[in-house]
Amino acid sequence: MVGPVFKNLGENEEKLNKVEDMVDVVEEEEEEEEEQNWDDWTGDGEEGEDEDLEMVCLFCDDKFKSSGLLFEHCRVRHCFDFGGVRKALGLDFYGCFKLINYVRLQVAKNQCWNCGWTCESREELQAHLHEPTSLSNSKLIWDNDMYLKPYMENDHLLFSFDEDVDDDEDMVENLDTMSIDDKMDLETYASNFELLKSCKETEVTSVSENNGASSSNGATVKSCNAEKGGAYDKVSNDKKPISFSVNVDRDIMIVNKDYFGSYSSFGIHKEMISDKVRTDAYRQAIVGNPSLLKGAVVLDVGCGTGILSLFAAQAGASTVNAVEASEKMASVASQIAKDNGLLWNQASNGSGVIKVMNSMVEDLIESGQIEPRSVDVLVSEWMGYCLLYETMLSSVLVARDHWLKPGGAMLPDTATMFVAGFGKGATSLPFWENVYGFNMSSIGKELVEDAAHLPIVDVVDADNLVTNTALLQTFDLVTMKHDEVDFTATVQLEHKSLNSSEVQSTTTKCYGVVIWFDTSFTSRFCKESPTVLSTSPYTPPTHWSQTLLTFTEPISLTSKMLPNKSSSMVGSEVNPAVKIDSRISIARGVEHRSIDISLEVIAVGFDGQKRKWPIQMFNMR
Repeated sequence: MVGPVFKNLGENEEKLNKVEDMVDVVEEEEEEEEEQNWDDWTGDGEEGEDEDLEMVCLFCDDKFKSSGLLFEHCRVRHCFDFGGVRKALGLDFYGCFKLINYVRLQVAKNQCWNCGWTCESREELQAHLHEPTSLSNSKLIWDNDMYLKPYMENDHLLFSFDEDVDDDEDMVENLDTMSIDDKMDLETYASNFELLKSCKETEVTSVSENNGASSSNGATVKSCNAEKGGAYDKVSNDKKPISFSVNVDRDIMIVNKDYFGSYSSFGIHKEMISDKVRTDAYRQAIVGNPSLLKGAVVLDVGCGTGILSLFAAQAGASTVNAVEASEKMASVASQIAKDNGLLWNQASNGSGVIKVMNSMVEDLIESGQIEPRSVDVLVSEWMGYCLLYETMLSSVLVARDHWLKPGGAMLPDTATMFVAGFGKGATSLPFWENVYGFNMSSIGKELVEDAAHLPIVDVVDADNLVTNTALLQTFDLVTMKHDEVDFTATVQLEHKSLNSSEVQSTTTKCYGVVIWFDTSFTSRFCKESPTVLSTSPYTPPTHWSQTLLTFTEPISLTSKMLPNKSSSMVGSEVNPAVKIDSRISIARGVEHRSIDISLEVIAVGFDGQKRKWPIQMFNMR
């Protein structure tokens, strides 16, 4: 249960205090189990906002005395209909609060709040702004508590945007007549409101530059300012996205703290070390290539327990710089290296070769603890789900550019992503169709529908793949550029060929696509013992599993081209497709360390007839 939506946060601070007092009363008298009656509780006089306070437009520097005038200006001049968006998505007070902060952040980065396109200037952004292509509350990118923190200091709009809105009176409950059904609802309400109040009082650093996030959009976007003689009427396919640096350090620090803190759990490290496919591949690449490691200076980025550093020391490295951002795990790695007689100790004339450094890569550069261009071998187990989740690859590339010698080795040195179509067996449908003899398929169908909005990480059996395997993307970690982490690729999937002499056409349903990756330690550096770490469904499973993207509806595929005698749409059971053309984009998300995935699907029939589905968006965070 979400607390009531209020007309004005500033006017209700006194009522919030009463709610907090109510929580205390409920806690004190809960043991007496007496039914409480709050009918006589009402709010007293509120403290009004200063009517002379000016509010700054979301997209330009114009200022207004009221939120109504500001939003009308945004609608007419900047194609941003706040009221329309709010009504279409059914946003409550908190949803609107987050939306405003999200838009301000995007504008500061010169990015379109709607499509994410990055412009070269504020003027180009204003010319680019356009009406939303679609409004769906299935996935709101700003639906994140990080946007409950005011992005702009003293942003008066955040505390008065509701003052001129009359459309939502039916959905607003008056605080004076609010009934308390149970203690948990009241505590949740007070907690949410306290968060907003504290955000109002928090000193927020003004935003000036983007911290290097970039975005790309291949489509031509019609500008709503074209009729006004805007400088840019469209953004063409060949325009390269420009990155700007924005000071969002506070949000990034919070995400990093949670991220590195999660790796303080020994359970995670046990899972990774116990993954024999993973650990054996790294061990073979390091210990099995003595000519590469003997006497080398090694950098281990994200060392965790230090297992890769221990392998490097075992292989004869002269120095191993083990970098770990988690304070707890850096301490653990130091103790493990010490227990094995491998920890470098300045006091004992440098005995041991492993130096553990508790720092993020970016901070370590500033400290100067490692000389630039002094590393012979850079090793890191940086891969996340769908290869790029957690975006640790960006830190590895930073380390490569700053510390790796010319001609130095990267382990691994390549990464490749693959995609294939999966069938019904890879979904939860078969399980729910027969539960102890009962049909519960309605649950399975609902789960499959929900999966069309969320990526699923699971182990897929190779027998449940219904199409050929296609190459999605290849990365050369030695030469790739930082912005190549974001990419768009097209693939063509056809019915999986059968290893039999059957001549009859077979038809199956493709429920979505599954993505996996290989990382390779090639003979470019591993002369004695090159190896491959694969997360393919055709190889033993790993802790990465595979990543499934489920279609909005299954597509029927046939293994044999037959003339179309049906008027039904391509991809249906009576008119199966002969191939599926897919376009997949993966990019770093707005939220630090997350990734956004878009999926476009076209079913192609025997006669060339095509059927296209709406673009699906998936976010891994």
